[in-house]
Amino acid sequence: MRLSDAEREALFEKLSRHAAEGRLEIDELERRVAVIAAAVTREDAAAALADLPPLAPVPAVGAPAEGPRSGSGWRRGRGHGHAAAPAPGWQPTDERFRDPGSGEVMRVWVDPGGARHYVADR
Repeated sequence: MRLSDAEREALFEKLSRHAAEGRLEIDELERRVAVIAAAVTREDAAAALADLPPLAPVPAVGAPAEGPRSGSGWRRGRGHGHAAAPAPGWQPTDERFRDPGSGEVMRVWVDPGGARHYVADR
């Protein structure tokens, strides 16, 4: 079956999480991203993740924080997944937006794995 753009983006996100968890070096991540980018079918794209272990589920927005993130400053249920402060290793971007739920101006930060995080820009 043909691979949709949404499925391709979800696979890119999975690769990013694997890299953030230390399972992939940059050159291997780039190779696998290229496989997914060139894939036409779901089966072609699945080959890029076939040898990687399953990822832990991502908590739903609004779910209480548990496990390692408890106490890390994450606040959920206010629209975007906010953090009270940037974590070590996060890099600020020039991107800012106004959260429609709270009205706060949020700054986008990127962690070493490429995941985006939102911190109030005070």
